Amino acid sequence: MTDRLYYTDSRLTTFDARVTSRSNDNLRVTLDRTAFYPTSGGQPHDTGVLGGTRVIDVVEEDDAVVHVLAEPAPLDGAVTGEVDWPRRFDHMEQHTGQHLLSGLLHDRANAPTTSVHFGPESSTVDIAAGGISDRKLEAIEDRANEIISERRPVLVSFEEAATIEGLRKPSARTGTLRIITIQDIDRSACGGTHVSDTGEIGALAVRRVEKLKQGLRIEFLCGHRVLQRARRDARIIAAAGTLLSAAPADVVAGIAALKDGIRSSASTIKHLQADLARAHAREAYAAAAPAADGSRLICAPAGLHREALAALGQAVSELQGARFVGTLADPPTLFIAAAPDSGWNAGGIIKDLIAQFGGRGGGSPRQAQASMPDRDALANAVGSLA
Repeated sequence: MTDRLYYTDSRLTTFDARVTSRSNDNLRVTLDRTAFYPTSGGQPHDTGVLGGTRVIDVVEEDDAVVHVLAEPAPLDGAVTGEVDWPRRFDHMEQHTGQHLLSGLLHDRANAPTTSVHFGPESSTVDIAAGGISDRKLEAIEDRANEIISERRPVLVSFEEAATIEGLRKPSARTGTLRIITIQDIDRSACGGTHVSDTGEIGALAVRRVEKLKQGLRIEFLCGHRVLQRARRDARIIAAAGTLLSAAPADVVAGIAALKDGIRSSASTIKHLQADLARAHAREAYAAAAPAADGSRLICAPAGLHREALAALGQAVSELQGARFVGTLADPPTLFIAAAPDSGWNAGGIIKDLIAQFGGRGGGSPRQAQASMPDRDALANAVGSLA
């Protein structure tokens, strides 16, 4: 059993211990005592240095805490460990902020927390609630930051499960439980690392709400992450404003106007492309010699992109007795179009060619296409249509 020093002192970063075991490859070490927090309860592990070697992961194995090293190190006897404090304190801010947010969601929105996740950039709480209004969530966010400014104590205690009272979420564990209490806000059984008072959370910001199959997921930030994200968002908004020649407050309106302009331009381009395709179709139709049955075969010129091929095929299919064949080299693709009186069923032809040369695709009697296995199959398919 490893004595977990972080249980009673989350601010402890340097400690002495004795090696109790190590793996044959000297990459995994257990100690009699440690300040390194292992991944648990949604909170990521600590990193740092142990006996001069970097610790890159910390995991639980039964009652032991295993320290995973960046490189083999034959550690033995007495060693000194040092926890990466900035990473540790960031996790303390996020985890205590989560307790605060979960407590307020439970009390003010009747929304119990079902799971939590602490990520490298943001954290989330999943709650059992069908919905929560923006106004309600903003009020909870405001209250959380008021409590942060009040510097309420965050207390660690060890209590017997059989007699414990007032937990936000009942614990199924027995024996002695480690309890984290935020005065008058939250009491939870938790093995994580936490700040000493709410003031050390710094700030709490709710970012967004995502609808899940069951409940909601709320993304939030605490502490220095709030400042980092605010700086990043400010840079993004400023850059967008520069591109739009708009003040930051007008960026959204500028983007909406730009989107409307793009939509209008796309519609205009689509109509012009259709007009151009019809003109090319008529020109090619006039140049094609009629077959004995009166049909005319029109082959698309090389180098057309997918949209242009589709538009040309559509235009050809509107001409009397017209048949159309077009190809795309990369990826190998065959396009077929046919007028109703041409004697061709484009979808049926594609189906037959796929059966003969492989590939996949389909379509209607007027237009169809297939992705071919390779360029040789495409050339053979086209040759069979001549």
